[in-house]
Amino acid sequence: MSKDIQVDIDKVQKEIYELAGCEFNISSPKQLGEILFEKLELPHAKKTKTGYSTGEEILEKLSEYEIANKILEYRKLTKLNSTYLEGLKKYIREDGKIHTIYKQTLTRTGRLSSVDPNLQNIPTRDELGKMVRKAFVPENHEFLSCDYSQIELRVLAHISKSDGLIDAFVKDEDIHSRVAADIFEKDIKDITKNERRTAKSVIFGIVYGISGFGLGENIGISPKEAKEFINKYFTLYPGVKEYMDLTVKDAYDTGVVRTLFNRKRTIEELTSSNFMVRQSGERMAMNTPIQGTAADILKMAMVEIDKAFIYNNIKSKMLLQIHDELIFDCYEDEKEKVKDIVTTIMESIVKLDVPLKVSHDFGTDLYETK
Repeated sequence: MSKDIQVDIDKVQKEIYELAGCEFNISSPKQLGEILFEKLELPHAKKTKTGYSTGEEILEKLSEYEIANKILEYRKLTKLNSTYLEGLKKYIREDGKIHTIYKQTLTRTGRLSSVDPNLQNIPTRDELGKMVRKAFVPENHEFLSCDYSQIELRVLAHISKSDGLIDAFVKDEDIHSRVAADIFEKDIKDITKNERRTAKSVIFGIVYGISGFGLGENIGISPKEAKEFINKYFTLYPGVKEYMDLTVKDAYDTGVVRTLFNRKRTIEELTSSNFMVRQSGERMAMNTPIQGTAADILKMAMVEIDKAFIYNNIKSKMLLQIHDELIFDCYEDEKEKVKDIVTTIMESIVKLDVPLKVSHDFGTDLYETK
């Protein structure tokens, strides 16, 4: 992959030089800014202390110019190469494996984090990035991935006691289509992909305490329209609005928020004199009980799965935890048994007002698994 990608990098680099009419250091924001905004006189120039802004959002505004698209492609390829292809090689130990380190106290919401190297952010979005996953192969027979389906939204439904959300999960409806149908006042079967995507952005935006402006930026509509979507969602699911308001008020009163299992997070940001810092504290207050509870549930499941493996003399291993997903290295003769044990424990580890659902997948490498 490293050899192949180098060919692509060289090709894109050559095309950029041709479009610019000269050679320069594409990785230098200073040189790049001068080429784009002085030599080629492209619009959207934004001057900073050190030169012109050449961040992703600026380049995306210039998408009608071929050179901007080529620079985005060049950045994607070089990041992939340096972070994953060349980057991961240095972590291979004498046993031919990569061993990550899991930290329990790095994130403030309680999620586990992975360092040296971070195996929780191996690309999953674009096809080229996903190819990196082919390099990860099981020691035994096959990987098994068990993934909580929409656990944070299920936790939100439970904590907020929102009848509409609880009802959708209990009936096993597609939650994003259900919310889209409610927001757009249409039958669920008439919802378009775009409407479902909008509803999904609204739901997750609300979970993370997004503003009308932020949501508008995400889905390409005006802040006013986005604010209307958020207000409509709160009208349809009043339990969610009550939960948000009450949680923020409590956090201001006590300085802390807690997960469903009483794990505490102190939010110093709420005492700041800076309005923006306080706002970010409010977002943390809303989101921590949700994300933190989901993290607690997964850790509790991991402990029980470990006990069950010992009790059943399972040789297969729990290998990775990637946020809401667990990955196992399975022996051929144990794979079905491992799948049953893991699924049962993950789905029954806690009793919420909504069912917990786990999807699973087998694969001969990480790319095939999912």
